[in-house]
Amino acid sequence: MARFLRCLRRTVFSDSPPSVAYRNPKIGLPTIQNRNFLIGGRCLSSGSYVSEMQKSAFQGNICRLIRNEIDYELNHSPPLQSPSSYGPFTVEERPGEQWISLKRKFGEKEDIKVEATMFDRSVPTSKSTRTEPEFILHITFVVNISKGISGESLEIVCSAWPDNIEISKLCIRKGTNSSPSSYGGPEFEELDDELQDALYQFLEERGISDELAVFLHRYMKNKSKFEYVRWMESVKSYVEKN
Repeated sequence: MARFLRCLRRTVFSDSPPSVAYRNPKIGLPTIQNRNFLIGGRCLSSGSYVSEMQKSAFQGNICRLIRNEIDYELNHSPPLQSPSSYGPFTVEERPGEQWISLKRKFGEKEDIKVEATMFDRSVPTSKSTRTEPEFILHITFVVNISKGISGESLEIVCSAWPDNIEISKLCIRKGTNSSPSSYGGPEFEELDDELQDALYQFLEERGISDELAVFLHRYMKNKSKFEYVRWMESVKSYVEKN
């Protein structure tokens, strides 16, 4: 206490010049307008703080819900490691995309590439009712067979149902400069029945058969889970960014 009083006396009775605030009392204390400004500033700062808190709580709730969904998927039905081959084909996974590619060589000249989508539509089954609907899923895949002849290739558009394939259309592609208005041939079902059967046999000899449809459905079911988890993790990562 004595030390405090000594310091106080030195401050009050010091010979040093008075402070600026003492010489100019107008500067010493804030005016009423200044006090209102400061109060308003404090209110504004408080409002921003509340807004940030609400935003943080909102983001935290979204992240919590996404984490719960990810945990559920991984614990109850986790995606499996995707196979890297199917028979003579190598399988190229495309993470984050809705396609996969299968490639192989056939004989000495043919390069075969199959590009398949994830499930792109569904149709009701014969057992489907209004109260208990049942659907089967559909996959589109395109077979490209090239022989290295000036960029030409045979392209066959197909459907993969759960246990069989269907040919939809075929045409000859003449490189990347093919005109989109060029004639692409008739619909496959318009062809002669014997020719249709011969084309199915042509594909089967190259490993493209009903067994491929079964493989694609199993693969895409697993890929759908994998991509769903990947998508949720991407959303969570974005929400968590400041």
